[in-house]
Amino acid sequence: MVKILIIDDDPITQLLLRRTLEKQGYQVTVASDGQEGLSKAQQLCPALIICDWMMPVLDGIGVCQQLKSNPQLSATFFILLTSRSDLEDRIAGLNAGADEFLTKPIDMSELRARVRAGLRLYHLNQDLHEQKQRLEAELAEAAQYVRSILPAPLQSPIQIQSRFIPSSQLGGDCFDYYWLTPDTLILYLLDVSGHGLGAALPSVSILNMLRSQAFPGINYQHPHEVLHALNQRFTMSPENPKYITIWYGVYHRSRQELVFSSAGHPPALLMSTSEPEVQTLKTPGLPLGMFAEFTYQSQSCNITPHQTLYIFSDGIYEIPKTNNQLLGLEGFSHVLQQLHQIGSPTIETILDQVQICCKHQRFTDDLSLMQVVFP
Repeated sequence: MVKILIIDDDPITQLLLRRTLEKQGYQVTVASDGQEGLSKAQQLCPALIICDWMMPVLDGIGVCQQLKSNPQLSATFFILLTSRSDLEDRIAGLNAGADEFLTKPIDMSELRARVRAGLRLYHLNQDLHEQKQRLEAELAEAAQYVRSILPAPLQSPIQIQSRFIPSSQLGGDCFDYYWLTPDTLILYLLDVSGHGLGAALPSVSILNMLRSQAFPGINYQHPHEVLHALNQRFTMSPENPKYITIWYGVYHRSRQELVFSSAGHPPALLMSTSEPEVQTLKTPGLPLGMFAEFTYQSQSCNITPHQTLYIFSDGIYEIPKTNNQLLGLEGFSHVLQQLHQIGSPTIETILDQVQICCKHQRFTDDLSLMQVVFP
């Protein structure tokens, strides 16, 4: 049975409203002042409240403001009962959160109509809220699945730590690292445009393709060949409007060389304990999917002992600071420099420091970060 709460200090109005609504089949509870009304609202969680504007202890505006600020009661449909008809008064009521007005003296036909309309909106909002909760649960489940297929940390001979922090909407971040041969380590991180399952599914698909070496005739030790194959496979179209950025690298342990190629992705950053400079590793290249005929390139660099490589998505630095400017890639690079000057930071230390720089702003986009420490 639908619960309705009446908050009014006039016993005659209470009786009139209660009898009328009970005849309509509603479960009606009454309260004689605003404070009592709030207490009963918290106990009952009614679908609809009819509340007088002028009352002792706490008036209708105060009741409405407190009710709408309570997450458990904010969806309750609130009708403000008033003899006021001035536009300014109605604006004040709407600003307080009132959903509807009922003018004194009360017309019973109007009362019944406004209650029915209010309950229709309440049930519609409840349905939308339940659908939103189901969608959020599905996205959380999808995020958990993505976490489950990501690689475990490596400890020897190369130390690799990584973190995947999905946003509330879930996105297209994904990464992997594994030994293709005893001498060859594959490293890559990709980001599919957009959010939701539409971005996550292509991301996971690429990970599975690369793990299973699904492209025939491709040398997975040549990054530009891998990017070319992915670009051909995931060409954008009206049915597939997503583009993909990726950084793909191959570390040859015996000759201490890193070969890499990128497609519209943030550069990887190579840090050295002996030098304060940060080396950016990036090749010219459009995101995958934009132009099927685009040609990608590979470059290489030597790796010296104890260098640290960072591969990441743009969610790590596209965070607003207190001045409303983004931290930016340069700001993130500066954070890494500062941390490496005082020691060898962990991923947790880096994430904490980024949030401190941004006054503990939440990460609003998907975020992936990989830390590779060479021996």
